[in-house]
Amino acid sequence: MYGGIEAGGTKFICAVSDQGEIIEKISVPTTLPEETLALVFDFFDRFELEAIGIGSFGPIGIDPTNDRYGYVLATPKQGWRDFDFLGSIKQRYDVPLAWTTDVNAAAYGELLKGAAQGKNSCIYLTVGTGIGGGVVLNSDILSGSAHPEMGHIMVKRHPEDNYEGTCPFHKDCLEGLAAGPSIEARTGIKGQNLPEDHPVWDIQAYYLAQALVNYTLTLAPEKIILGGGVMNQAHLLQKVREQFMTLMAGYMETPPVDEYIVQWGMPNESGIIGSLLLAEKVHREANEFA
Repeated sequence: MYGGIEAGGTKFICAVSDQGEIIEKISVPTTLPEETLALVFDFFDRFELEAIGIGSFGPIGIDPTNDRYGYVLATPKQGWRDFDFLGSIKQRYDVPLAWTTDVNAAAYGELLKGAAQGKNSCIYLTVGTGIGGGVVLNSDILSGSAHPEMGHIMVKRHPEDNYEGTCPFHKDCLEGLAAGPSIEARTGIKGQNLPEDHPVWDIQAYYLAQALVNYTLTLAPEKIILGGGVMNQAHLLQKVREQFMTLMAGYMETPPVDEYIVQWGMPNESGIIGSLLLAEKVHREANEFA
């Protein structure tokens, strides 16, 4: 059996799979590390696990040569900044562990079981309270000295937008201008309550499409997958596609846009399924080199 943890800033989803099927799953609130992990341990202690995959909110340390590998880094989440998350799991369970970001885990899940099945590469972008992205290239998660922070790229301002941005680090980066809180800050209305013809949706689409053009030009994935609460607006997806085509201006050939830019195939499940699949992968690799 394999364990998976999708560690979010609001809740942890923990699951156990056997022969590819989830046999039990729980959700626990993300409070202080000791409190949250006590509930995680209570759940996993009941199973004989062969490996655990963890997709965590970030930023996190992913360079094994760095002293802070496995740590949650500069998060505003109380109690979690500079917390040795991976080390705490290792201390409890002597099994192979896969460690990555929650959006990377979601991208991996979408590649194998979701909207990018049959492909070797994809980008998964979640647009909600924040914006984060994961990348899988040649069927492996892209990483280096750190993981991509795709929500914090700089974008050109929409000519009719003078909103300063919500990002506490950069103000008007992609996340600052296009994450969920920016919609309510501009309009005073939550996104789900805005009419489809509200002009703020054109502004949102402009920023998101810019990001997708930049990702396409840099990484050339086979598919881009959009998830998160903001993308539950079907009309927004179509606006993003149209803006993408306008901004790309025929420069780079991609698959047909309605096949290239798509909604997530496993809404609210991509991260936990990806974490379980990563547990299988790390267990398989450990046996190969044993």
